[in-house]
Amino acid sequence: MSSPLSVLVTGASGYIGSCLLDILLDSPHTVYSMVRRPKQFKKSFARKHSIRYGDTNNYKSLVTALKGIDIAFYFIHSLAEGDDFIESEKLSAINFVKAAEENNVKRIVYLGGLFDDSQKLSLHLQSRNAVGDIIRNSSILSITFRASIIIGAGSLSYELIRNLTERLPIMITPKWVRVKAQPISIKDVLRYLSDSILLPIKQKMIFEIGGSDVVSYSDIMQEYAKQRGLYRIILPVPVLSPKISSLWLSLFTPLYAKIGKKLIQSIKSNTIVKNSDKTHDYFSFKTLNISDSIKFALDQEESDFFKSHWASSYSSSNYQDNWIENTEGNKLIYIKKIIFNVPIIDSFFPIQVIGGKNGWYFANWIWYLRGIVDVFLGGPGAIRGRKHSKNLTEGDFLDWWRVVVFNPPFQLRLYAEMKLPGRAWLDFSLKKLTETQTEVYISAIFEPKGLFGRIYWYSLYPIHFFIFTGLLNKIKILAYRVSRE
Repeated sequence: MSSPLSVLVTGASGYIGSCLLDILLDSPHTVYSMVRRPKQFKKSFARKHSIRYGDTNNYKSLVTALKGIDIAFYFIHSLAEGDDFIESEKLSAINFVKAAEENNVKRIVYLGGLFDDSQKLSLHLQSRNAVGDIIRNSSILSITFRASIIIGAGSLSYELIRNLTERLPIMITPKWVRVKAQPISIKDVLRYLSDSILLPIKQKMIFEIGGSDVVSYSDIMQEYAKQRGLYRIILPVPVLSPKISSLWLSLFTPLYAKIGKKLIQSIKSNTIVKNSDKTHDYFSFKTLNISDSIKFALDQEESDFFKSHWASSYSSSNYQDNWIENTEGNKLIYIKKIIFNVPIIDSFFPIQVIGGKNGWYFANWIWYLRGIVDVFLGGPGAIRGRKHSKNLTEGDFLDWWRVVVFNPPFQLRLYAEMKLPGRAWLDFSLKKLTETQTEVYISAIFEPKGLFGRIYWYSLYPIHFFIFTGLLNKIKILAYRVSRE
């Protein structure tokens, strides 16, 4: 095969697919994504590229999506689609392989799960293995990667571990937490996948991939807690079966309970790389250890956060409510939005001059009281004011805040230097709708440290609603005044 090639990434709206797509779009290859809802995906994925509609239950759509494709990445999983997900996954794979053969696709790359073939497999791993068998039994050259836990913000296994560790200072853990695994960083997984496009192979290959450390799930939790500055006590008990512990999981991580149940029930035996020699023969790079993998995940998450612009991420086309509650990694987010019938420049001006002697426009007594409390706690309070009554630059202090993003007339983000059980930001983001209409977002963002940090955050819900509603209305009035001057 010669470069460049036509590459199709299926499951592009999922975690692995979206991460790989972002990397491949910087390669010389012609890259396409395949999703079931192209219009929705176009709004959520920032980078422009060719998006193809494809549904594995619609064979004709697959034939169309795979037309002219050289390399196809298969990342389609039905884990959350009911108890018959095994048959659903098998049928999806059969349809995809048949359509790929019809289009003379040269190579299919599949990411499956690492397992111990001497042990009885869970339904989750049975389905992953069955899909791999279907792909390998086709007439198309294929590469199958088998991985254990993937360490990266967005990976289901990592998010389950993260949520439990963040929320519970004392964890009564079942036997499965002591099962050994060989976790691998998302950074290394993406390198394996991207390198597989031009990998010189003459037969169908299976590669077992993992990081450089073999650790237990408990070890991963402790390492994560260490890097987040959390003290965690893990008490192992022999009585919690995977089935019972999945119910326990639903109490503390309800967002991942349905999928987590299937994942936990698959943790019955060690997932360790047994045949590393073949992988090293074809891939020469060294994978990260567990400490560096978690550090990379946390650093990447922090980097993505500072690039975020809420008016783009939470546009009115995606969210109809005028308030939004969400999480991004460790960060808890409360967003309030309003539409001004004012040009964006005039809408931004009251935000640009907020604070200091100008005050905070609404419920100033609450802001003042919080400043006094902060002084007693050893923080700066509100006594610093602002350097200039109208101008701001990144790095300026603004009462107890620090300006970290100043991008007029689109965004102002402030970092709280007050004493808190975590880290906090206040963000103003604006989106131009028309020449005379602007969508304005105000966001409270909090990264709690431990259980007390979460209690602190949720206790502020009524205050956030009260202040944000009043503050946006006041900014709206001021923006109208500016536009008339």
